Amino acid sequence: MNIARILYPVKVLGPGNRIGIWVCGCRRGCKGCSNPELWDRKPEYEATIDEVMELMGRIAQQHPADGFTISGGEPMDQALALAQLLPHLKAYSNDILIYSGYRIEELRERKNAATDEVLSQAAVLIDGEYREEENADVLLRGSANQRIHILNPDLTEKYREYLAAAHNQIQNFTTSNGVVSVGIHRSGFNG
Repeated sequence: MNIARILYPVKVLGPGNRIGIWVCGCRRGCKGCSNPELWDRKPEYEATIDEVMELMGRIAQQHPADGFTISGGEPMDQALALAQLLPHLKAYSNDILIYSGYRIEELRERKNAATDEVLSQAAVLIDGEYREEENADVLLRGSANQRIHILNPDLTEKYREYLAAAHNQIQNFTTSNGVVSVGIHRSGFNG
């Protein structure tokens, strides 16, 4: 997989203290994207499933993970690697939220085993391209056209409660490369 960053605890992209995973590689190029630095894959960000899981194990030893949020870049452009990773993540939490610029209908129309496997293992999919002109501060979504699909019925109540009580926030992480601002940003944000 091509992964730019893994952060913990992410508190602003789903319920609880989450492990956030940001992949590199996106062909969509949405105007106003808050992560344009993640559009291109980079050789230095290549990681094996074993390397990712070794890091997950180190985090989980010290801190509980209430879930995972996978964003990017475009996670579904790495569907095969994601399909291999998700069963391992589920050993820590079955609450796996994935952001994708593709509509769920587009993903299902692919009739691709890896894409189908990702959708069957994800708890939540937030779909649809980012549209800067529709950035209206809607919870968990960058623009109003994006939709929240709860794919794991066991988590429906958890997400209903979260969606009823939460609001968009920004969380900053200090990394070796500077500050990473995480969350749903308002239109015009320039990360």
